Amino acid sequence: MPPGGYAGKILRVNLTDGKIYYEELPEDVLRMWIGGRGLGVYIMLKEVNPKVDPLSPGNKAIVATGPLTGIPGLVAPGRWVSITKSPLTNTIHDSHSGGKFGPELKFAGFDAIIVEGASEKPVYLWIMDGKAEIRDAKHLWGKDTHSTTDMIIEELTPVVGRDEAEKIRVATIGPAGENLARIACIINDKSRAAGRGGHGAVWGSKKLKAIAVRGHGKPRIAREDLYKEIVSKSIELARKSPVTSEALPKYGTAVLVNIINAHGIFPTRNFQTGVFPGAPDISGERIAETIMDWEKQKEEICWGCVIGCARYTRITKPPFTGEGGGPEYETVWALGAETGTNDLAAVSKANYLCNELGLDTISMGVTIGTLMELVEKGKVPKEKLRGLNVTWGNGEAVVELVWRTAYRSGIGDDLAEGALRLAQKYGAPELAMVVRGQELPAYDPRGAKGHGLAYATSNRGGCHLRAYIISPEILGLPQLIDRFATTGKAKWVKHFQDVFAALDSLVVCKFVTFSYWSDVLAAQLSAVTGWDVSVEDFEVIGDRIWNAERVFNILAFGDGEEYDTLPKRLLEEPMPEGPAKGHVVELKPMLEEYYQLRGWVKGRPTRATLERLGLKWLADRLEQEGLLPG
Repeated sequence: MPPGGYAGKILRVNLTDGKIYYEELPEDVLRMWIGGRGLGVYIMLKEVNPKVDPLSPGNKAIVATGPLTGIPGLVAPGRWVSITKSPLTNTIHDSHSGGKFGPELKFAGFDAIIVEGASEKPVYLWIMDGKAEIRDAKHLWGKDTHSTTDMIIEELTPVVGRDEAEKIRVATIGPAGENLARIACIINDKSRAAGRGGHGAVWGSKKLKAIAVRGHGKPRIAREDLYKEIVSKSIELARKSPVTSEALPKYGTAVLVNIINAHGIFPTRNFQTGVFPGAPDISGERIAETIMDWEKQKEEICWGCVIGCARYTRITKPPFTGEGGGPEYETVWALGAETGTNDLAAVSKANYLCNELGLDTISMGVTIGTLMELVEKGKVPKEKLRGLNVTWGNGEAVVELVWRTAYRSGIGDDLAEGALRLAQKYGAPELAMVVRGQELPAYDPRGAKGHGLAYATSNRGGCHLRAYIISPEILGLPQLIDRFATTGKAKWVKHFQDVFAALDSLVVCKFVTFSYWSDVLAAQLSAVTGWDVSVEDFEVIGDRIWNAERVFNILAFGDGEEYDTLPKRLLEEPMPEGPAKGHVVELKPMLEEYYQLRGWVKGRPTRATLERLGLKWLADRLEQEGLLPG
């Protein structure tokens, strides 16, 4: 019997030969890595050559849940994670999504799926109650994510019956993934995205169009009394927090728009400034007042979630009519302020198209912003734009460029490669606001310097969710710290990175950390699994995962100190206006402190550090490659 919370099974699918395998999941592996993100990096290190071409059959696409996925009563247990080597960054990469797909996979009897090889023709995977089959998807190739979802459910209806078919959950790629756009995502439940890092392109390279799941299983709770106690405590804490009980349910993630803009760190026109006059026009408040469908919103809430931050919106204003899930904070920023656009209708339409075509909204917006600055500086020949007026604030251009990117049409072929490759092609790589090739999200670190360190050291490239230092630097959670200081920030960043790595392996929503921290998370893990996991144990697991990811990247492309950096603009160009005026990110002193705390030398873990974390095998591997620091 597997530990509580787990199905205890891995589904392995080889698309090259069409064979399917059902494998046991050893408990000793789970104790070391938990599940989700941790299990993913372990499998990748064991089974994949880190130097593999991400779009070759040698790469693997892993879909995983964690022990808290699908556990009723917990605050936000409705998530799943995709793990692969990213075609955007060449790093190990995990991308998370909400909705209802993750719990359904657990109910269907699997903790993870490993997809390897590549099919010669389009296929999709159908999973139900412990069994899987590979099905033809030629008729689905070229379809958007919404059509694909509907067609698969209709196709399976005669197999399972109408009532069962309504409960099938589908994760799929759109045309962007099929066309190997490096910023393509995986969409589940029509509007939930495993967005970052180009995971959709990896599926596209394997000719994997979709995964459909239905299950009737129920995860076992090992310690019912402790579970009831910790569920009650978790919900109480979530209801006490104004963020999780009021702000997020009422205004969604876009409640941050006005807050971040007021602090002068709302990146505008490709990070040229941190103040956007049009911020109120695309804010969570404006969304709630004008375009929300509150009835439909109830259906959008992730499985089992007591927070309910989901949005569902409708635009009735031509030419941007449409409806769908979102837009989220990062989306209204990326497709809005980043491109100088304050037209909520245009931003929403671009968001709907990203969901339908399978594009990461953050990378899409930042790449468009990069193009706009390239055009502004005369770097892009006019004929490349095919008559499109690519200028700051042109919402119609933003919408059109989403289409062109998904289908690699004209300049869209360049946009599909992401901001860095776009900027390199047109001779201005310094205009790409990226870390490790991944586009930065919606916080300018010149006014939140610890967050800048979190960006620079992120194992998956530019990301706010490796360590959300915005919490203490801006929101005052768990306490307010000086956002302009650099001393002591490394300790905060490392702590957040370790806790978040373990949390991502439980596979629950990070919004729970606005209500409680690792003590409650460790107690939840103990109650569900039956293990006795202390806070220290929990954070050590996170530390292990973080170091293992760094080792993968070192083996992949020699990751280390030279990659732990930020775009030149953020290091050298003072913020021109607003509350953060005059500031840059003083990265070097924070990095030195960070390496010392991590037990790293020049961005690489030492043997002593790896052995302390039970990773001697990785130290040996680095040493064999001549990559272990002395």
